[in-house]
Amino acid sequence: MKTKFLPALGLMAMLLLAGCQTKMADWPQWRGPDRDGKVAGFKAPEKWPAQLTEKWRVPLGPGDATPALVGDKLYILARDLQDTNNEIILCLDAGSGKTVWENKYAAEHVVTGPPARHPGPRSSPVVTDGKVITFGVGGILSCLDATSGQVIWRKKSTNDFLGTPYQFDTGMSPLVADGKCIVHVGGKTNGAVIAFDLGTGEPKWKWVGEAPSFSSPVVMTVQGAKQLVKLTAKRLVGISLEDGKLLWELPFEATQGNNTTPIVDGQTVIYTGQGKGMFAIKIDGSAEGYAATPVWTNTAVGARFTTPVLKDGMLFGYNGHLFCADARTGATLWSDSTSRGMSAAVLDAGSEMIALGVNSELVVFEPSGKEYKELAKLKVANTETWAHPVLAGNRIFIRDHDSVSLLTTE
Repeated sequence: MKTKFLPALGLMAMLLLAGCQTKMADWPQWRGPDRDGKVAGFKAPEKWPAQLTEKWRVPLGPGDATPALVGDKLYILARDLQDTNNEIILCLDAGSGKTVWENKYAAEHVVTGPPARHPGPRSSPVVTDGKVITFGVGGILSCLDATSGQVIWRKKSTNDFLGTPYQFDTGMSPLVADGKCIVHVGGKTNGAVIAFDLGTGEPKWKWVGEAPSFSSPVVMTVQGAKQLVKLTAKRLVGISLEDGKLLWELPFEATQGNNTTPIVDGQTVIYTGQGKGMFAIKIDGSAEGYAATPVWTNTAVGARFTTPVLKDGMLFGYNGHLFCADARTGATLWSDSTSRGMSAAVLDAGSEMIALGVNSELVVFEPSGKEYKELAKLKVANTETWAHPVLAGNRIFIRDHDSVSLLTTE
């Protein structure tokens, strides 16, 4: 009996392991599974090649939104290549780049002024519970069936957003937590954070406060209770995930807008902004309420767009130059002298750090606090790359200005 049963157990274990590895390699939302820039399941080569191998490339309309990868499907939000008055949600087969399904709708928004060179969506899709959620550049919030692309619910009017008119080029990526889909909507002077039921689209709560920013929210837990942490246009706030109650707030207004995502490290929140620097605060909770206590400040490394990545007690970021800072004290440990453009996406890929600048150069460097040591530098596109690269196995998905491509290290 044992001899016949053990092989079956072995096969079952292999199947379970394969399923776990697939799940670990997913990149289902902004900045990865835990919204912290950490990549799981990437297989770095023993020696990086002089150039990556392109497996496929699919032309797209304009957009800076990072794709979401779940299983063997890649989900993309962009302007429609055939009619840029529309936005399009695409599901591609990750292996071949072939379209599985698409959903088009009128964008109902034109980006004007200096940002007009970025007319497409910037918000990353969220894929969870068999659904894909997208947030268009003009504030159209969609929830689709991830398998078929059928619309489950869609919000796009002042009435849909509970009386909050939406007049803003959105850059925040929706957050899904505890069965709620959460977005920050509004105009240039005021706005609201709204939680919708993920399954039905019915509103659960609304916090009326400040105008939105390009910053995306994260979740932290204090005294056993979950709260959203987000940069609004002029403040850093903590909001109860359960009912939308404001728990604490601090003034913060970076030069040219609050664009980065807060970093949560236990009860510590780290945040940064251009012209201000980088800050750490500790959030404490008691029967009297919540308090935010300053921990450290580094005025030299404020970033406009790049959210630093926390790894092994160090913060790796980009503020025109790659840098590393001590997460406990805030002290700058090193700063590289090479400029890679206005912004660069920084990721923790395990044994290596990876950064992709808007100049479309992907650099690989050691996760060291001693010095910047570059391991590889590769050109991955011919146009600007504002989206994060998506890494899984030996695959690197790149969204540039007018296409998405699959590159491999082999």
